[in-house]
Amino acid sequence: MDEEILETNEDGEQNSGDLVKKLREKLKVAEEKAQEYLGGWQKERAEGVNARKRMEEEKREFAKFANENLIMEILPALDSFDLAISNKEEWSKLPTSWTKGMEYIYTQLLSALEINGVKRLYPLHEKFDPSRDEALSMIPVEKEEDDHKVVDVVQPGYSFNNKTLRTAKVKVAEFAK
Repeated sequence: MDEEILETNEDGEQNSGDLVKKLREKLKVAEEKAQEYLGGWQKERAEGVNARKRMEEEKREFAKFANENLIMEILPALDSFDLAISNKEEWSKLPTSWTKGMEYIYTQLLSALEINGVKRLYPLHEKFDPSRDEALSMIPVEKEEDDHKVVDVVQPGYSFNNKTLRTAKVKVAEFAK
């Protein structure tokens, strides 16, 4: 035991009251240090968990951003498919086996993008929405219920994980009063 604690009185006997008092003080100091160390350890552990969570979120955001760039690079190819398929006269002159194959590839591409969070925005006959659509022109209509509805989609838009990547380019009906 500690020299300081084992002091004896004049008769050579140990003073048990003092011994207990000193042991309690040492125990109290040791418990305070243990609590301090435990608190520090818990704080460091929590900070480590939070740092891991932040890093995982940053990785997800990075992957999302990288995917967004890839999707933006693919959109012109989809536009080319749309343009080719929309020219019905020329499309019908091509061999059916070839056109069916191209349509299949186009469908596969759209499906792969959709599975990964990409949604094609083709708002034909829907109410014009400036957050989703870009009006290229206004077309006069005679029916009031058609007012501000999309009457033609010049170029479809696309969203990725509910964020509009590219607005749909549309022509909008305008009721002539």
